[in-house]
Amino acid sequence: MNKRQLGFSGIDASVIGLGTWAMGGWMWGGTNEKEAVAAIQESITCGVSLIDTAPAYGLGRSEELVGKAIKGQRDKVVLATKCGLVWHTQKGNHFFDEEGKPVHRYLGRDAIQYELEQSLRRLGTDYIDLYITHWQDPTTPIEETMATLIELKQQGKIRAIGVSNISLEDLKHYQQFGTVDAVQEKYNMIERELEQSLLPHTRATGVSCLSYSSLALGLLSGKISADRRFDGDDQRLSNPLFSQPNRQIVQQFCQLVTPLANDYGISVAQLVIAWTLSQPGITYALCGARNPTQAAENARAGEVNLAAVDVDTISTLVAQSLSQLQTD
Repeated sequence: MNKRQLGFSGIDASVIGLGTWAMGGWMWGGTNEKEAVAAIQESITCGVSLIDTAPAYGLGRSEELVGKAIKGQRDKVVLATKCGLVWHTQKGNHFFDEEGKPVHRYLGRDAIQYELEQSLRRLGTDYIDLYITHWQDPTTPIEETMATLIELKQQGKIRAIGVSNISLEDLKHYQQFGTVDAVQEKYNMIERELEQSLLPHTRATGVSCLSYSSLALGLLSGKISADRRFDGDDQRLSNPLFSQPNRQIVQQFCQLVTPLANDYGISVAQLVIAWTLSQPGITYALCGARNPTQAAENARAGEVNLAAVDVDTISTLVAQSLSQLQTD
């Protein structure tokens, strides 16, 4: 498993990170606790050290599952979780409702301190390796948020500071008050806006980038057919990216890159992840898994080193094929 350093923290983490949003169940059609715990443990067995979760993933459910899975092997894990989406208070801005509870964006000192203690309890640990502001809160001065995070770091409760779903302006504002080790942003073969927004700045300032939705909610896995049906609260049901015409285009793209994947002895999904990790500025690729088989497949991608000529070939195919997708 390839590893890279996390920002300025001195922490080395696997280039593949296990994303646990789906394990929380919400917006993914439920969850299976036994399978979820097994997926986390299989990831660790396969060399994945970076585990990413958040309180909002199932209102604490994802964190509880991670805590159960890493019990007895905390030292093998670089644990990332988040703050800023709260349901214990109605301060800040209302963002959405989950399980009938209003969730607000709030990054005030009182909430961050409260959230961290709740996360530590659910995760069964006394420190977080990477603590990330999940979504930004326009009602709280960034200076207050950053001062709170720095204080928690000085107390040894967190080891590194990250931000997510952030504008370039706000990132620079954070950096005025302290060290930001990482950003966590959406990035994949289809959704590449980050290349024009944050990545030039993070590369120039040494900030790591964790890409989430690295397989575009599974669309780029090579396993979602044009006739696949989604139901319940699965977010893909109403996502225009998952229209039948789009899925047909992605299927055709996967067929084009299959020979190259075969040359490396890997799956299309692994090729997609490896390509993502080869992009300038992308430090880690977060990949969701709901069972041990998926976890093991994702982990294998962290061992792949694509030749530059193959990266260029894939990029050309991406430009030719995936640019046809309708995302609105």
